[in-house]
Amino acid sequence: MNAAVTDSPAPRPAQQPAPPGGSSGEAPIVTIADIEAAAVRLAGVAWRTPLLSSEALDAAVGGRLLIKAEPLQRTGSFKFRGACNTIAQLPPGPVVAYSSGNHAQGVALAARLAGREATIIMPSDAPAIKQANTERLGATLVLYDRHSEDREAIGAEIAARTGAHLVKPYDDPRIIAGQGTVGLEMAEDVRAMGIVPDAAIVCCGGGGLIAGTATALCHAFSEIAVFSAEPLGFDDTARSLLSGVREGNVPGAVSICDALLAPMPGELTLAVNRRLLAGGLVVDDAAVLDAMRRAFLELKVVVEPGGAVALAAALSGALDCRGKTVLVVLSGGNVDPTRFREALDSARQRS
Repeated sequence: MNAAVTDSPAPRPAQQPAPPGGSSGEAPIVTIADIEAAAVRLAGVAWRTPLLSSEALDAAVGGRLLIKAEPLQRTGSFKFRGACNTIAQLPPGPVVAYSSGNHAQGVALAARLAGREATIIMPSDAPAIKQANTERLGATLVLYDRHSEDREAIGAEIAARTGAHLVKPYDDPRIIAGQGTVGLEMAEDVRAMGIVPDAAIVCCGGGGLIAGTATALCHAFSEIAVFSAEPLGFDDTARSLLSGVREGNVPGAVSICDALLAPMPGELTLAVNRRLLAGGLVVDDAAVLDAMRRAFLELKVVVEPGGAVALAAALSGALDCRGKTVLVVLSGGNVDPTRFREALDSARQRS
């Protein structure tokens, strides 16, 4: 199935400087000052990842792609940013988190660096590499069945029993601000290059990365159009942008993009994203595998399926990039070798 675009509204007036979340009279959920404060906390702890480009990829889309390489971040994904920013602001004590893998690793390392114990609740079908890395970072792993058990209920029980602080994966202003440093860095880098981007595409699961990144980018570039990118069957944010309410995913849907299988957008993240996003893009698994392969061949970066969704949206034409400068976020690189070989051997042999 070809990559698809979910019908979406034109760029919203809120892309002009405006407080994200709620009406104009309400306090903003996350501000640029929150993101800048997060950047100070992360200085010397999180790595500033590069903004990459490729003549071959530019030629493929007929425009210019500037690609943020978060697979090169500590623990292999952007999630370390939000986890570190949040844990730095918590009272003393252990932490607990639920995650399909990338948030788990981010919390595990952030907790270890802060001298805290961490318990991570992870689906039993999460990639083996993510489970192993989380344990290697010193966290205690609790596995659950994502189809029959409630990870939030498990997390609440552990927090109540042990006194641990819950570090949510996306629906927390501190998480959103930490992830927003991705957008802050991109804005600083493109400004230094003398470039004003036309659009940005950001991978989206629960919505924390794109909420923070859009806040930073829309503050820096008032005319930029920011789009979420999601896997087919898990396009809850795209549908929620259209309906104006939180839309859930259909039970039983499957995708190789394990990092983006949140059941529905967060309340806080959708409030931000409804005001800032230009729309939602949707791509199928075949387009994702192709993007993984081309990121490796052209950028020399290993990207996991969920981390390649934004690039897939650009390369597949889900967003028309012709004549435009488009920022793209590769959000993570924690992929099992078997899945990565599948991407390299993909039937889509484009150059």
